[in-house]
Amino acid sequence: MELQGMNMVEMLHAILGAIDEGIHAVNRDGITIFYNDVAGRLDGLVPEEVIGKHVLDVFPSLENETSTLLQVLSTGKPLEYVKQTYTTVRGKAVHTVNSTLPIFANGKLVGALEVSKDLTQVKELAEKLIDLQASIVEPKKAKPWPSMEARYTFDDIVTCDPRMLQMKELAARAATTDSSVLVCGETGTGKELFVQSIHNLSARRKKPFIAQNCAALPATLLEGLLFGTVKGSFTGAENRPGLFELANGGTLFLDEINSMPLELQAKLLRVLQEGLVRRVGDTKITQVDVRVLAATNTDPLEAIQKGLLRADLYYRLNVVSLYLPKLVERQHDIPLLTEHFLAIYNEKFDKQVVRVSEDVERMFMSYHWPGNVRELQHAIEGAMTLVRGREIGIELLPWQIVKAVEGQGGYSQEKNVEAVAHHSRQNVGMPVERDDWSLMEKFKRSGVPLRDFLNQMERMITEAVLEETKGNVLQAAKLLGLPRQTLQYRIGKKK
Repeated sequence: MELQGMNMVEMLHAILGAIDEGIHAVNRDGITIFYNDVAGRLDGLVPEEVIGKHVLDVFPSLENETSTLLQVLSTGKPLEYVKQTYTTVRGKAVHTVNSTLPIFANGKLVGALEVSKDLTQVKELAEKLIDLQASIVEPKKAKPWPSMEARYTFDDIVTCDPRMLQMKELAARAATTDSSVLVCGETGTGKELFVQSIHNLSARRKKPFIAQNCAALPATLLEGLLFGTVKGSFTGAENRPGLFELANGGTLFLDEINSMPLELQAKLLRVLQEGLVRRVGDTKITQVDVRVLAATNTDPLEAIQKGLLRADLYYRLNVVSLYLPKLVERQHDIPLLTEHFLAIYNEKFDKQVVRVSEDVERMFMSYHWPGNVRELQHAIEGAMTLVRGREIGIELLPWQIVKAVEGQGGYSQEKNVEAVAHHSRQNVGMPVERDDWSLMEKFKRSGVPLRDFLNQMERMITEAVLEETKGNVLQAAKLLGLPRQTLQYRIGKKK
């Protein structure tokens, strides 16, 4: 085993380096002898900048009296859960809660070791909550906090997919009530668009809308954030209202509810059932009127089976259930969303891009889109940032999309020529004969570029289908397996 070849010092360093908390150790003179990567991420430093240097050289805002490490070196006594604020040599402000222990050898104090937990984000969040509270009490004087704004409406949900259209209709009906709604779908499918749209169509639309990702904070901090705190209830806590109090009269959106710790799910269930909130460490009960909308990026029934989601909370939230399909399951939306995002970024970047190339269209239809609509949007945004003409080509797409499609045999000149003809003839009911597989030879003999050859094929097949349907675009689109809007666009483009 590898451990057998390690001495005790190497083994200790390996153990401390594997701990998922900031570890900082100094010798008797205050010189750093160990500083793990987690501590470095917390401070915005790398271990090489800290090891071998005195604490006050790396953290110049501290003094002998304010540094928890130096205090322990001075007294030889441990400190537990002490809040500390300091600035690093790079100027980064950091807020931590530290537990610091003296290190003794043969009865002599030889150093100190500190375990740190990051409170920087929590402090920033608390300050934002103060601004949020002020915006509620004095809306004319204070600028609203961004997370209070539900910007999206049902008009922003672009789709022609029958299942998505049904979800929009059900969500619009649910907006007229105060019932809880659970939205299920993978990351990037548009869960928050639906939630914000429900709020903006509801009677609560002029009241606060607050969103919180339940996977973003550990249980103790999330509890204080949701229900509020009173001074002294935990280290660094002040008298703060929770999100339930701040959202009173409005809507609270809890995303990734399946990531909330089970003990906190039980407290949430009581609030949903009784409408009563008690701040952490308080005895006072506060009545709240909040509509809770929740979302999960996994199958909730599977989450229940795995012990990640309480069944009683699921049934309480799942009064109205919405399931958003993956983008790959609603491929007819891809051309529609592509045009939608082109229009958005044309306006944002002041450009006049009119289309993506037909090669890009085919690549979009072949890709599996693990990031769903959000990934498609980011792909187009990136291409729009780089494009110089009026058309987006494959060279502007993210490398992972091109690599994935090429890796699954979904993109090459020969395969695309053959696949287009094969797929199109199948859709219009034409027999796929063995001669189709000599299509590459026909392409070579045509003497025209691939794009022109494909355009000729597409025009020929489209005209044949339109003739068969007597000019009925809707029927032709169904036979070709295209959205009506896409076929209409292509017909207009060829006129």
